[in-house]
Amino acid sequence: MKIPELCLVALVGVTGSGKSTFARRHFAPTQVLSSDAFRALVADDENDQSASGDAFDALHYVAGKRLRAGRLTVVDATNVQSHARQGLVALAREHDVLPVAIVLDVPENECWARTQARPDRDFGRPVVTRQHRDLRRSLRGLAREGFRQVHVLHGPEEIAAATVELEPLFNNRRELTGPFDIIGDVHGCRAELEVLLDRLGYVLSRDSLGRPVGATHPSGRTAVFVGDLVDRGPDAPGVLRLVMGMVAAGTALCVSGNHEAKLLRALRGARVTVSHGLDATLEQLASVPDLDVVPFLDGLISHYVLDGGRLVVAHAGLKEAYHGRASGRVRSFALYGDTTGETDEYGLPVRYPWAQEYRGRAMVVYGHTPTPEPEWVNNTICVDTGCVFGGSLTALRYPSRELVSVPAAREYYAPVRPLAPASPTAPPDSFDLADVIGRRSLETPAGRVTVAAENAAAALEVMSRFAVDPSWLVWLPPTMAPASTSVQEGYLEHPVEALADYARAGVPLVVCQEKHMGSRAVLNVRRDGSGAIWTRTGRPFFPDAAPLVSRVVAAIDAAGLWDELGSDWLLLDAEVLPWSAKAEPLIRDQYASVAASAGAVLPAARAALTAAAARGVDTGDLAGRLAVRETAIGKFADVYRRYCWPTDGLSGLRLAPFHVLAAAGANHARRPHEWHLALVDRLVEADPELFATTRRLVTDPADPAAATRFWLDLTEAGGEGMVVKPAADAGPRVQPALKCRGREYLRIIYGPDYTEPDRLAALRNRALGRKRGLALREQALGLAALDLLATGTQPWRVHQLVFAVLACESEPVDPRL
Repeated sequence: MKIPELCLVALVGVTGSGKSTFARRHFAPTQVLSSDAFRALVADDENDQSASGDAFDALHYVAGKRLRAGRLTVVDATNVQSHARQGLVALAREHDVLPVAIVLDVPENECWARTQARPDRDFGRPVVTRQHRDLRRSLRGLAREGFRQVHVLHGPEEIAAATVELEPLFNNRRELTGPFDIIGDVHGCRAELEVLLDRLGYVLSRDSLGRPVGATHPSGRTAVFVGDLVDRGPDAPGVLRLVMGMVAAGTALCVSGNHEAKLLRALRGARVTVSHGLDATLEQLASVPDLDVVPFLDGLISHYVLDGGRLVVAHAGLKEAYHGRASGRVRSFALYGDTTGETDEYGLPVRYPWAQEYRGRAMVVYGHTPTPEPEWVNNTICVDTGCVFGGSLTALRYPSRELVSVPAAREYYAPVRPLAPASPTAPPDSFDLADVIGRRSLETPAGRVTVAAENAAAALEVMSRFAVDPSWLVWLPPTMAPASTSVQEGYLEHPVEALADYARAGVPLVVCQEKHMGSRAVLNVRRDGSGAIWTRTGRPFFPDAAPLVSRVVAAIDAAGLWDELGSDWLLLDAEVLPWSAKAEPLIRDQYASVAASAGAVLPAARAALTAAAARGVDTGDLAGRLAVRETAIGKFADVYRRYCWPTDGLSGLRLAPFHVLAAAGANHARRPHEWHLALVDRLVEADPELFATTRRLVTDPADPAAATRFWLDLTEAGGEGMVVKPAADAGPRVQPALKCRGREYLRIIYGPDYTEPDRLAALRNRALGRKRGLALREQALGLAALDLLATGTQPWRVHQLVFAVLACESEPVDPRL
C-alpha cells in the first residue's frame, strides 16, 4: 500500500481484527493515536465506554495539532460506523490533508476468538457481530464519504503480508534545489518567451518545422512556469509545445493556472463560458490537431514546494498554512487566490491582499494578477507583468533574486482594468503586533534564542511609545560583559584578566580598543541625506537629528565610502561625546547630587569632629574614615566632570564610530575590527572636528604587558578604559567583547569609596555568568538581524530580532497586568 507522507489514516476494523498490531508494525508509536489509550488517559480504564466521548474529543484535538504541524497521523479505533469516520474526514479537510482508510476485513469468528483470548475484554459476542455488520455496510461507501484512498485487506494472511510505503505528495519537490528561473504568465506570447529564455541563457531546440520544442540551460538551471501559459496571446499552441517539451525533458516545472484549468474542462467537453481569450486558444489548437495537450494539462498540480521548503511557486500565491498541503481549498487558492467578495469599478473581483499578512519562511513566487513591475511584499513576489497586455515578460532568478524582463512586442489583448501596483493601499514593510508579543524562539547563528512573554511585554512599552520608526531600527547594540574579576591589588578590573579570558578561549589575537565615555548611538544614514540616530534602547538620540546626519553623510561622501562599499546607506555603531550631551539629567540628579550632598555634609562632620577632639574626645579612627570618604568623593566628582562639557548644536559634539555594521547587501559585523577602524580613520580625516579617533592596540592575549601599558595610559589620562575584542570573528560561544574599565571610572558605577578593602572584597564576588550569557544571546540576535538585512528580506523579520534584543534587556512585566 502506498499512502501519502502527510495524511490522516483511519484504521477501520472490528474489535479483534488486529488494528493495534498492524499500527505497531507499520507506523512509529508517536504517529498512532489509539482510542483505547485516550480512554485510559481520561478515565484510567481503556475499556470504559462511558468515557468514549471525552476520549475522542482529546484524540481529535491531538490529531489536529499533529496535522497542523504537518505530521502523519494514524487513528487506531474501530471506525466501523459512518458518524465516527465523518469526524476524521472533517478533521483532515480542516487541515488540508488527504484522508486515507485502511480496512482490516477479518472474519467475525476470528475476531471473536481473539477477543475471548483477551482477559480485559468483557463484552459479549453481539458487540462483535454488530461491528462486523457495520463494517460490511461501510465497505462500498468509504470513497463517497470523502476518503481519497481506500485500502481493504481481506483476512489475516493478506494483513500479515501487507507493507506500507509513504509517498511524497506531488507538490513536494523539496529535493530540487535549483537554481531556478521562475517565469511569469506567458498567455500565448511565444516570441517573447523565446527571447526571455535566450536572455536567461537557455538553448532552444526546434523540430523540423523550426518550432521550439524544448530548451536546456548549459549550467543546469531549471525553468519554473507559474501557469497561465494560454489564452489571449497569439500562439498558445507554440507556448504549450515549448513548455511541454521542457517539462518532459526535466528542464522545467509548471504549475496550473486558472486558464489551464478552464481549458482542460473545455477540451473534455464540460460546459464553460468561452471568455477571457479561451475562444482564441480553442481556435488555435484546432489548427494543430497533432498537438495533444490534455495529458499535460491534466498532470499540472496546484503548487510546488522546492529547495528544502524555502521556495513555493503557485499561480495565484499561497499562504503558509497551505504550503505542501493537498485539498480542494488549497488548489482553489493556488489557482484563483482569495477574494473579498466585492467587485471593483471594472466588474472584476477584488483580491484579498494575503501577501501583506504573509509571515512564512518560504519565498512565495506567483503570478495571476498583472502589475507594471514586480514588487517584494513580505517575502512574496508577483512576476506577472502583463506581457499579453503590452507590458513585459518577467523571470525571477532564484536564489539570487535577480529580475530579468523582456518587453512585449505589442499589446495583444486590451486589459479590462489598467495595470496597477499589487498593493496600492498598504506598504510592503508593514509591521504586526503579533510578530513580537508573547513567548517566542528565534533562530540565530548561535542557535535558538527564547524571549519570555513578560520580557516582550516590557519591551513593547518602550518600543511602541518611545522608539524610532521601526523601518529605521534595524539593529540594537548588545550588552557587554566585564572581564573576569581581577585579583590585582586594589583593582576590580584589569587587563591581565581580560586577556587571560581570551587566551583560555583560544583566541590568537585581540584588539584593545579605547572605550569612549559617552552615550552609545546607532546611526542609519543614507546617501540622499536622510537618516536616524537612536540610543541603545531604540529611542531617538536627538529631537532633530538632521544636522548631525548631514555632517555624517558629507564625511562618508568625502571619504569615498559610498562607492567603495557599493551602497547608498550605512549602519554605524558609535559613541556620542560628551556624556552630558545625552545624560545631563542623569548626571545632575544621580551623580552631581551625591557629590553636592557629600560636599555639604562631610565638611560639617569634619568640623564637628575637630571640635570634639578639642574637648579631648578620641576621634582618630572616625576622623580617619571621614578623611578617606572626603578624598573618595572628590575623586568621584572629578570622574564624572571629565565627561561633561558644554555643547551648542553640533559645536562641541564629538562622534566616535567604531563599527561599520552593514551596507546594502552586506553584513560587515563579522569583519576584523581593524577593517572597521581603518574606515573610521578616514571619516576622522574627512571631518576631524566632528569625528573622534578610536585608539587601539593589536596584541597577543598570552602577553598582557603591552595591553596593560596601553590601558594605564588611557585611564591615567582620564579615560574610561578599554574594550578587548577578538581581532577576528571567534565564533558564537566566545564573548564578542569584554570591557575593562579604569579604577577611577568605576567609582561612578560602584560608589565613591568602592576601593576600600572590605568593599572591594565584597565586589569581587560579583556573578558575571548571567551578564555574559545575555551578551552572547543579544550578539546572536543582532548578527541574525544584520544577516537578514543583507539579504533584503522583509523588514518585519529584521525588526522581530531587534525587538528581541530590547526584550532581553527589559525587566519582566507580570503578563497578568
